[in-house]
This record gives sequence, structure tokens and C-alpha cells, in this order.
Amino acid sequence: MDADNEAKGKVSDQAMQNPQALAALQDKIDNVSHSASIMDSLPKSVKRRVNALKNLQVNSTHIEAKFYKEVHELERKYSALYQPLFDKRRNIVSGEVEPTDEECEWQSDHEDEAALAEDLKKKAAIEEKTEDANEEKPKGIPEFWLTIFRSVDMLSDMLQEHDEPILKHLQDIKVIFSGPDQPMSFTLEFHFEPNEYFTNTVLTKVYKMKSEPDAEDPFSFEGPEIIDCEGCEIDWHKGKDVTVKTIKKKQKHKGRGTARVITKQVPNDSFFNFFNPIKVSPDKELDEDSEYTLATDFEIGHFFRERIIPRAVLYFTGEALEDDESFEEEELDEGEEEDQDEEDEDDEEEGDSKTGDPQPAECKQQ
Repeated sequence: MDADNEAKGKVSDQAMQNPQALAALQDKIDNVSHSASIMDSLPKSVKRRVNALKNLQVNSTHIEAKFYKEVHELERKYSALYQPLFDKRRNIVSGEVEPTDEECEWQSDHEDEAALAEDLKKKAAIEEKTEDANEEKPKGIPEFWLTIFRSVDMLSDMLQEHDEPILKHLQDIKVIFSGPDQPMSFTLEFHFEPNEYFTNTVLTKVYKMKSEPDAEDPFSFEGPEIIDCEGCEIDWHKGKDVTVKTIKKKQKHKGRGTARVITKQVPNDSFFNFFNPIKVSPDKELDEDSEYTLATDFEIGHFFRERIIPRAVLYFTGEALEDDESFEEEELDEGEEEDQDEEDEDDEEEGDSKTGDPQPAECKQQ
């Protein structure tokens, strides 16, 4: 019993330290209580009809699941149409292809070249030629993907200093969708040029998905969810594995009193741990830390697929970051307004209770 109480106490402490988990749990409890209280208050004949509506809702949920499966097929179809554009992006980034002058023309939001005076145009052209003559010409767009990793908070949190020289060799990231006759999944492919760190040219991460309502809780279905992921083995060159570090420990012989120094390899923080995710076993429950780590992993995989890969250049320039921040600020502003409205309502109620008219005698508590 003591062990059970201690375990419950630990779970309670962990929940208190995780406000989001606590809020989600409270919402679930409130929803269940609210639903039960409504159903309890209904006449038996009305309950029967409500149960009929819930069965209709279950059928609707199964149709929704089919809808998302067809959306996955559309994603796969259009992925093939996007791919030639992404291949050209890779070739420009790596320096294999030099874009034409026409392809490089871009109308800036802050300049209108048509409005420039002719003499200023000529002067600008001369200055540009002088700069081009003096400027070193790098190949492609150096550190394209590394710059994105540094800029995006979700990725920079994983990035360590010893990862950066390796990610300079990253040339492309692709997403591959599962075929029509395969279980729903998507694969992230990280393509590297030959380097001194590992022999792999491609590192992969497979995310397995489920788009079916849970038999026990069908109303929790909100579309496809990632249920598992698989990484790959990295063939590190000797002494180049950044996912481990070597430490030295002193060992003392109990009998002789002599000491010796031994070396030991221990795990090391690195982005490349991304390719060695936590294993999910159907027979074993994950602890809270593992669940959080896995949920974060799923979120990162989804972010690569939905945001980073399709809009890479905008994350490189920072324009996509500004859009993301604006969206977050709008959400925050709305939340603050709601909080302020609630505070104002509370103030009004408090003011009414202090300064309002006295209640009629028949309303007063006896």
C-alpha cells in the first residue's frame, strides 16, 4: 500500500509540474461530469433518442476517417508535382545549377526599380559590377539548412555546437508519403554530401500514422495521428560519433588500495539522436518523460513535413518566422482580451454586490 501511495504521489507531483497535462486532464473530467449530469436529468425516452444521435455521430466519425485517408492520397499525388521544384531548389542550394538572370529577378517590397532615375540605375549597375569583381563567389547557398535549424526554435533547441559542422553538409530534406496499398506513414529523408563524419548519404525517419477512430473512445478522433516512428543506423567514422562522449573515471581496488583510470562512453546531447527515437512497445507503458519526448518528436516530424520542407526558403530568410510569430501574437492577444473580459465581468459583479439595490425581503435567506 505504501508503494502504491508513493507512486500516486509521484504522478500527482508530475501532473502539478506540467500545467498543460493538468489542464487537459481537468477538461476531460469536466466534460465527462457535464455529459453525465445532462444525461442523468433526461427522461428515459429522450435518452434513447440521444443514444441514437451518438450512434449517428460514430458513423460520421468513420466517414471523416475515410476523408482523411483520401486527403493523404491527394498529398501523395501532389507531392509528385512539387518534387521537380524541390529538386531544382536542391540543385541551386548545392551549387550544381546556376539560376538564370530571369529566374533571379525579384521585385522587392521596398524598392520600385521602374521609378528609379536612369542615372541612378547606371550608377547602381557600375557599383554592382565592382562589388562582384571584389567579392568571393561561394558555391550555391552555403549553410542553407543549418541557417534554418539555427533560426527555428523547435530545431535550435535540439542543435548542439558539435552538430553544426555536420549539418553544413546537409543538402536537402525530402518527405515521402506511403503508397496507396501501404499503411499510412511518411518518411523524412535527410540528404548529405560526402563528409568526414559518416558514410551514409541519406538518413531517414519514418513516422507511422493512424486514421481510424478508437473503438473505445470514437469521439476523441480528430484526424490522422502519429503513433510510432523509426529512425536509422548512422555509420559513423571512427571517433566522429557526436551522439556519445568519452569520459574518464577513477577506479580504486578495494584490497590493494591502488587506483586506475578507465574510459567510458556515455550518451551525448545531439540533433542526431533524432534518428534513434524511443521504442514504443504495445505491451509496456511509457513513463511521463518518455511520453513527453515522443510527443515532441512527433511534433517535430510534423513540423518538418508541413512547414520546413514546403517553405524552406522563407525560413532561411526569416519571413516564415515572422508569419509564425504574428500568428502566435494574434492568439495571445485574443486570449488576453478574453481574460480581460472575464476580469471586467468579475469587477462588475463585485461592484453590484457592494453597491446594488438591497434584495426584496422575500429573496433574503432566512
